[in-house]
Amino acid sequence: MASHVGEVRQDNQEAVRSGNGRGEGVTLSPSEEREVEGKLPPSVQVLHEAVRIQGEMEMARSASALAWSSLAAGLSMGFSMLVPALLQARLPHAPAWQLVVAAGYTVGFLIVILARQQLFTENTTTAVLPLMTKPGLRPLLRLLRLWGIVLLGNIVGGAVFAFAVVHMPIIDTATAAALHGTATEMLRQAPWVLFSKGIVAGWLIATMVWLLAAADHSRALVIVLLTWLVGIGGFAHVVVGSIEALYLVFEDGTGGAGFVAFLLPTLAGNVVGGSVIFALISHAQVRSDEPG
Repeated sequence: MASHVGEVRQDNQEAVRSGNGRGEGVTLSPSEEREVEGKLPPSVQVLHEAVRIQGEMEMARSASALAWSSLAAGLSMGFSMLVPALLQARLPHAPAWQLVVAAGYTVGFLIVILARQQLFTENTTTAVLPLMTKPGLRPLLRLLRLWGIVLLGNIVGGAVFAFAVVHMPIIDTATAAALHGTATEMLRQAPWVLFSKGIVAGWLIATMVWLLAAADHSRALVIVLLTWLVGIGGFAHVVVGSIEALYLVFEDGTGGAGFVAFLLPTLAGNVVGGSVIFALISHAQVRSDEPG
């Protein structure tokens, strides 16, 4: 990555000196050239390499490290189910207040991403770029290994969280009613609807991952804005939705079939949105800029 970033920086410096992209330009001193370079946004090649190397690092981790990290992420993502219900139970039932309720959806994502825990929908972008860069059977098997461990760990962690909410004196009656209503409404959606909403959620999470590679001091803001859009749009996220479905399973046993009916189309939608569409297009534009 260091050599690639160095090449991009050198290209930027040449662009500054020659005035490319800004007309004829003006004569600058070396210190002014460095100042201009520092104000340039990172190139798409730099962002691609940052995300790709992050994926390489994730796939290089041991199975036990991935399992514990994804288990922790599943537990943390439970707050993206719980906090909106807490807000819904305490705020007026008016359409405008749903904007505030959806803000609670961001809490689990903030915890997981800032704590560097393993979340499946992040991996649909980061871990797929190494495969797109160097296609082959070995990178594919490494990707499937990562996805399998992380998804399983996320769901197990989410199941523990949902079980605790149901069977421990954690929430009041109003919050329990809000959780039940949200989960029931979600499971009533048709598979095609869940698949379509899963594509949008996967796309937004992939966009968030890409933007985080460029963000310096605004990482939390990027996470909040993009995941708030997922929440306010009611788009289907495989981990959060699975926790909601498991809440019904532990509450009254009615969500068992609904859990499977939710999981499969939403999982497919998240993968398509995050990997097949966003990551593929992002990778294609980088390859298109390469000589030849």
